Amino acid sequence: MDAATHRLLTCIRQFDEVGGWYEQGAASCAQWLAWRIGLDSATAREKVRVARALGKLPAIDEALRVGKLSYAKARALTRVAAPETEAKLLEVALVATGAQLERICRGYRRALAPDEALAPEERSVRRRDLPGGMVKLEIVLAPDEADLVLRALDRGREVVHGREQTDVSAETRKRNDVRQDVSAETSAPGSTWPSRADGMVALAENFLAGNPATGNGGERFQVMVHVDQDPLAPDGVLSASLDDGTRVSAETFRRIACDCGVVAVAGDGAGLNIGRRARSIPPAIRRALALRDRGCRFPGCTHTRFLHGHHIQHWLHGGETSVDNLVLLCTFHHHLVHEGLWTVARGEDGELAFTAPEGRALQAEPPRQMVQGVLESLHEWAKDRGLDIGADSNLPLWDGTRPDYDWAVGALLRAG
Repeated sequence: MDAATHRLLTCIRQFDEVGGWYEQGAASCAQWLAWRIGLDSATAREKVRVARALGKLPAIDEALRVGKLSYAKARALTRVAAPETEAKLLEVALVATGAQLERICRGYRRALAPDEALAPEERSVRRRDLPGGMVKLEIVLAPDEADLVLRALDRGREVVHGREQTDVSAETRKRNDVRQDVSAETSAPGSTWPSRADGMVALAENFLAGNPATGNGGERFQVMVHVDQDPLAPDGVLSASLDDGTRVSAETFRRIACDCGVVAVAGDGAGLNIGRRARSIPPAIRRALALRDRGCRFPGCTHTRFLHGHHIQHWLHGGETSVDNLVLLCTFHHHLVHEGLWTVARGEDGELAFTAPEGRALQAEPPRQMVQGVLESLHEWAKDRGLDIGADSNLPLWDGTRPDYDWAVGALLRAG
């Protein structure tokens, strides 16, 4: 298994060096791996990192090739090894277990760069979906930035509290204010002081509604809830979901619908058209695009943020600003279509066709253009080990469309 993993890493490194992933329109080698051979994004990035590192560490690379070193050990070594230190690290690796080596490498790294080990974590915002349907946001900031955010959240709490008290009489409001002055942590009877979570939501609402930089009065930053036929229920039973496919419960949808804008869209919005009156995309057509495409439409791309409406037939060349003549592309693939000389066209069946600069069509299934010598050696390698491996043994059947994860899970539960 480790020898086969070495072969995979060698192929990844060679493929990365010649830029084969770019020729197929991927933004990186890791994205291509996630698209074509079924790796998740984090695993794909780690495979590329290790493959690149092994190209500079011949002793560790050889130990993995002959099966003396496990992939887990090689992965740990590549985080700390350099050409001048790989020999001694490899000697330790051949003795230690994988768990022991991980701990040794962490300590070795801290010893090499004590200042780096003591440095604060990088500023970040992470999202994690919880089993119960809630979403956990983890924010890492510098102390002064965190204090600024917390002050803003507390101000947001005051805004929410002010909204809740608009129907309270002046006398009752005065009594509540007195109680709050006595103890900021004690809520008045019959009234609940908003939490910081309420303040965060209020902060986001006020920023998106009032910040002139957003443009169009926050039109492009609204939260969209789509209502459509529930695929797991009888005909006529509707379900609500967010842009990314996350299901919204019936009561949550009713709460949102109490005070929001409602936009009715027939089908996927086909037919919305302002002709050639303007090149910019109006809000109604942009909503229809978001509803239809749900993200970048370039095959294999999973980006759902920072999307651009691309005219399939350019506006300067007579193209109309219509849903049928527009497609959503991420920043990378929008540049690829313009500066990278890729083309996109919509066929008579309505399907999109992407074509590389040399005229090669990008198919849902990967092309079979492989180096014959590598293919023959792979067959010999598998035959010597009694393995029945072909070009399609691990080929994902995904055709590039956006998956419905809830539907897939539901189908598995029903089948079980």
